[in-house]
Amino acid sequence: MDALLIVIIVAAVTSAACWVLSLITRDTSWVDRAWSIVPVVYVWIFVAGAFVNGEGSARVVVMGVLATAWGARLTFNFARKGGYTGMEDYRWAILRGRMRPWQFQIFNLLFIICYQMALLVLITLPAAVAAQNPSALTGWDALFIAAFVAFLVGETVADQQQWRFHQRKKEAGGTLAPGFATTGLFRYSRHPNFFFEQAQWWAFYAIGATAAVTGGAGVIGGVLNPTIVGPALLTVLFIGSTIFTESITASKYPAYADYRRTTSMLAPWPPRARAVATQS
Repeated sequence: MDALLIVIIVAAVTSAACWVLSLITRDTSWVDRAWSIVPVVYVWIFVAGAFVNGEGSARVVVMGVLATAWGARLTFNFARKGGYTGMEDYRWAILRGRMRPWQFQIFNLLFIICYQMALLVLITLPAAVAAQNPSALTGWDALFIAAFVAFLVGETVADQQQWRFHQRKKEAGGTLAPGFATTGLFRYSRHPNFFFEQAQWWAFYAIGATAAVTGGAGVIGGVLNPTIVGPALLTVLFIGSTIFTESITASKYPAYADYRRTTSMLAPWPPRARAVATQS
């Protein structure tokens, strides 16, 4: 059976399970719990398919290893925050409160389940491209692999800094000025973990694109190939999610407005100088 077909079947079954569980438990975070797991499964299905078809390569194995490292790190971080203990993402609860029950259920099915689960397939498709274009690793592969690892380390550092802040906040009784992390990587980006998460999948896409180019494709079809839809839609998702998350944070912490004015939203960048009021 074709590897892509197997991935689609697994995704469909997982999506159905997440939807049914969300209805039974009234908890819409089932996709969140699958987020760091199913892409790893999909990538290794593509890896296995490549070797079954006699088209295995070091590149596709490396992509499997990179996806596994990404998934292991994200699963650990999600677990230590209580993600697998029945805790629902607070943003879904807020959205549920803003919608009528039937509206939220449509949103749950079409966006939370269908869109996000489809996206988790799309971001792994560069591995399918690599599987279809077996060739030796190149200098470009080395560059993009190194970039992926660097972004993985960056997200690990950002998540750890955020974790330590929230632990200190918890120890302080739930209040710790200014209410959100502003040091370390958070001095240069309001959401460095979000930035590095997206960047990893752009690097993953670049590895697949390298495979296509070494397989004879040009700029169109190689450098720019249909699997770019995955990281592009992931970026759209993160931007929308970030805007919504920040609207909640800004409503809770007055100091966030100033932080937002001086600090880049995603890409790490030196903070802007704070505006100084003129004296008359």
